[in-house]
Amino acid sequence: MVKSKWFTSILLSTGLLVGSIGTAAAADGTSGGTAPAAPSGKHITILHTNDMHAGAVASSPEMGFAKVTGIFNQYRSQNPDTLTLDAGDALHGTPFATLVRGESIVKVMNEMGYDAMVPGNHEFNYGWNRLVELSQMLKFPMLSSNVKKSDGSDLFKPYIIKEVDGVKIGIIGFSTPETAYKTSPKNVEGLKFADPAVEAKKMVDELKGKADVIVAVGHLGEDKSSIDTSLKLVKEVPGIDVFIDGHSHTVLEHGLNADNNTLIASAGEYTKYVGVVDLWVNGGKVVKKEAKLVDEKQAADIKPDEKVASLVASIQKEQEPILKEKVGETPVKLEGSREKARTSETNLGDLLADAMRDVSKSDVGLTNGGGIRASIEAGTITKGDIVTVLPFGNQIVQLKVTGEDIVAALENGVSDYPESKGGFPQVSGVSFKIDKSKPKGSRVHSVMVGDKAIDLKATYTLATNDFMSIGGDEYTMFNKYPQAGMYGALDEALISYIQKGGNVPAEPQGRITEGAASAAPAPQPEPTKPETPAPAPEPEKPTAPVVKPQPEPAKPTPVPAASVYVVKKGDSLYSISLKYGTTWRVLQNLNHIKNASLIYPGQTIKLPA
Repeated sequence: MVKSKWFTSILLSTGLLVGSIGTAAAADGTSGGTAPAAPSGKHITILHTNDMHAGAVASSPEMGFAKVTGIFNQYRSQNPDTLTLDAGDALHGTPFATLVRGESIVKVMNEMGYDAMVPGNHEFNYGWNRLVELSQMLKFPMLSSNVKKSDGSDLFKPYIIKEVDGVKIGIIGFSTPETAYKTSPKNVEGLKFADPAVEAKKMVDELKGKADVIVAVGHLGEDKSSIDTSLKLVKEVPGIDVFIDGHSHTVLEHGLNADNNTLIASAGEYTKYVGVVDLWVNGGKVVKKEAKLVDEKQAADIKPDEKVASLVASIQKEQEPILKEKVGETPVKLEGSREKARTSETNLGDLLADAMRDVSKSDVGLTNGGGIRASIEAGTITKGDIVTVLPFGNQIVQLKVTGEDIVAALENGVSDYPESKGGFPQVSGVSFKIDKSKPKGSRVHSVMVGDKAIDLKATYTLATNDFMSIGGDEYTMFNKYPQAGMYGALDEALISYIQKGGNVPAEPQGRITEGAASAAPAPQPEPTKPETPAPAPEPEKPTAPVVKPQPEPAKPTPVPAASVYVVKKGDSLYSISLKYGTTWRVLQNLNHIKNASLIYPGQTIKLPA
C-alpha cells in the first residue's frame, strides 16, 4: 500500500510531527509528491487517552503507561503547544490500582503530565468520597459538568480555560449518567447525573466570548444501547469544536466528523492507542482539525519514559507486602487448575460464582472456567493468591436474561464436555445435569434456579463478567442485553466475600452433574392423562411457563415437515429448534448466522431434513 509505506518512511526519518502531516495528506487523498501547505494559524495538538482501565504495565498490544508517556514526550518536543487529556475509566481495573484504591494511578498520571481528565463510571468504583480524595491528589483538574450533589452543586469543576500560545481553549467535562447503575448503587448514593446535553448547552453558552476553542471531554461513548451518547450531545449542542470521547471503547482511526461541525475522537481501550488531534486556529477560529491514532507498531522506535517506568516498578515493589496480606483461610485446596476449571465444577469456581452473585444480589452467577488461572493451596489465602487466580481485571456485570438464554448459555458452556473448554461454566444459584451422549446444544437438562425448575419465559438477574456479557467465549446469547448494573472487579468481590465470612466450600457443591435425561416429558401447566406413557405437549403451547429443558427437543411439539420457517416476533433459534426437533447450533450453522442472538421477524430459516 503506497500510502502506508510513504507514511512509515516519513515517520521513521523525521519524527511523529511530520508523520502527522503525512497522515493528514493521505487522509486528504494525496500520496507521494509534495504535501499540501500547512494551514495558516497557530497549530495546537491535543493528545488523548480513554478507557485505560489502570493498564500501567505493558502487555502487547497494550503499550502501558511508560510507552504512552514516551509518545507524549515525542509530540511535546515537536510542538510545545500541546495539551493532554483523558476521557475516563483510568483509575480502576487492575490490581495495580485496586490494591491501593486508585492512588497508584494518580501518582503515575501526575508524572505523565495530563492537563485534565473526566471521571468515567469505573472511577466511582471506590465510592464517590474516595474519588474526591483521589481528585485532590491529582496535579491537574478532574472535570465533570453533570455530576451533582443532592443539593444541586457540582461535585467537580465543570470546565477550565487553558491558554496555549495566546489561544484560549475551554475544556468541558461530562460523565455518563449510566454511572448510576454501572457501578454499585452504594458508590453514588447522594449523587445525581444530569443530562449531559442540557449541561453542555449551559457551558457552551457560558464559554462564548471567553474561549476561542471549545473542547468537550466526555465519558459518554457511542453505543446504540446508550441514551446519552457523544453523538446525541453534539447533535443537540452546536459550538463544540472537538469532542474527546470514552466509555464505548470505540476506535476512530481518523475521528468522526459529526453534527454541527464537531470532530469526535476516541482512542479505543487499554493503552492500545494514543489519540492525536491537530487544530489550526486563526483569528480566534478553528480553520482546520484532524485526528489520528498511534499504536505500538507506529511507535516502535519510541522509547518508554524512564521516570514513568521507574515509578511503575517502584509501586509494584511497594505493593508486594499488600499482596501478602491475609484474606482468609481454607482448610482444603481451592481447585482452579486449567484441566479442572475448564472441564468440571470446582470448589474455587463455586466460591467465585457465589461471590459474584452475592455482591450483585442476582438470581444466578455464571463465570467462565478459563478466567480462573490458578489454584489456592490449603491454608492462608492472601490478596496475592486472589490476584494470581484472577489476573485480568474483569468486572462483574448484571444482566436481566430469559430462562431460555440461561439454558442456551449452559449448552454453550458444556458443548465440548468432557473435553476442555475455556467457556466451561462455573455457576451459583443454578444447577443442571449434562447428558454427554446427546448432541451439542441438547445436552443440558434438569435445570433448577434455586429450588425451582427454570422457567424459559421468565426473566432472571444474572451476574457474569464483562468479557462474557459481550459474547466472549461464544456466549453470544448475552450480547443483546443491556447492562443492568456493574459491581466492581472479580478479585475485589472475591476478597470481600471471603473476608466477610462467605462459605469456602471444601468440595464442589454438586451444581453440575452428569446423567442421562429421563424419558419422561417435562411437566406442563395443563395436566396430562396418566394413561399416556409419554404425552407430547399441545402444538399451540410449545413452551410452557415452567419447564425443565429436555435433551430430546424433537418431542415437545409435533410439527409437519417443512423446508423453511419464517421467524415470528418473540422467536429465537432455541425456541425454533424445539419446534423442529433440532438444536439452535444446527440452525445457526445451516443458515450461516454469525450471531445466534440476532434474528428478526420475517427472516427465513432453513430447516434440516
